[in-house]
Amino acid sequence: MSENIIYAASWLINPDAPPVAGGALLVCDGTIVETGPLDALRRTSSATVLNFPDCAILPGFVNAHTHLELTHFPSWRLRSAVDYNPRRFTDWIIQLIKISRGLTAAEYPPSIREGVRMCLESGTTAIGEIVTNPSHAGLYYDSSLAGRLYFELLGQEAGHFKGKLTAATTAALQDEASPLLTGLSPHSPYTIGQEYLAAIHDTAAAHVLPLSIHLSESQSETDFIFDGGGDLATDFYPFVGWERFRGRPARCSSTELLDRNGLLTPTTVAVHCVHVSLADAHILKTRGTSVALCPRSNDLLDVGRAPVALLKKVGIPLALGTDSLASNNSLSLWDELRFALETFSADLSEEDVLRMVTTGGAAALGISASCGILATGRRADFQVVGSCPTGNTAAVLKQVMREGVVQEVFVGGVPYSAGM
Repeated sequence: MSENIIYAASWLINPDAPPVAGGALLVCDGTIVETGPLDALRRTSSATVLNFPDCAILPGFVNAHTHLELTHFPSWRLRSAVDYNPRRFTDWIIQLIKISRGLTAAEYPPSIREGVRMCLESGTTAIGEIVTNPSHAGLYYDSSLAGRLYFELLGQEAGHFKGKLTAATTAALQDEASPLLTGLSPHSPYTIGQEYLAAIHDTAAAHVLPLSIHLSESQSETDFIFDGGGDLATDFYPFVGWERFRGRPARCSSTELLDRNGLLTPTTVAVHCVHVSLADAHILKTRGTSVALCPRSNDLLDVGRAPVALLKKVGIPLALGTDSLASNNSLSLWDELRFALETFSADLSEEDVLRMVTTGGAAALGISASCGILATGRRADFQVVGSCPTGNTAAVLKQVMREGVVQEVFVGGVPYSAGM
């Protein structure tokens, strides 16, 4: 018989609810059985109590957009002969490809494992991961992370794209006993032939596979989709040998292009959305599409800032992602949410960012039934965070969001360190 354990702290913090002083969780077999004040749980259970004084218990965070295979990119870049000094978004893409071409297959598994470790140690227990090579899927299934694996699609040549679509779909339909679900990731509107977008829609619909798509990340993308020009046309397409696939310009936004082909749905995650217009925002809202913001990546690549005030005003569901260490300085959602609070100080509150990294991320990935909130029936994924005030309900959330330090992480009720 499994042992019931009560985890208690000075505060229990959930999104969209007041912090509970002296809050606790009753956990059995990796699942939350009950939540509430410790005194109340003790009256109904004789379970062992593990107490964390001067700390808060929060849900494990949900990172809605990751590329963990690129975790070792900083070291790959340093040892590479590539003169890595990107001045534009297109430069960054080209130099990323150049560095990747110098890697061996054996270098990716350690990078993925390191990414998993960095997520878990910083309180992230679920991810929306973009998987470029389906053969790496087992590395994620072997981890204790929850979330969703999106198998990547890209290509302009018909045979190449068809092969990618077949491999990605086959991988997504594997029946794995894992808390990681699956989906497809059409990379972006400028890396996939427009004539293949309908096939992606048909495949995703036939197999009920959610989508994650990089959308309107840069002005370069906006220019290219609308009129076929800009540095993606003059530099990127020749670099990857796609000159003959430039075709006719769409004469619309990336959002409109995807919408015309049925790729924006309530199960689609649109990533970045830096260069979306009011009309684009209304399309995203109408389709029920979630947006995963990656503000530090956008800042590092100097592509602009997402129109957060507009997205909020329209009522688009928001989540937060770190992207990869090829375009960010850490995989910590704590770092990401604090940057978001500073960058969008007039638009985002502590309550907003907590929602984005918990229930917002879970909803975007379609995992709300198991993750994102500390509630009965959910997986016991939680983090213990220090630096908490006592006796001041009004101040606790602000202090935790801005100054809290992760002390312990539990995944399915198991301490993270014990599960490694």
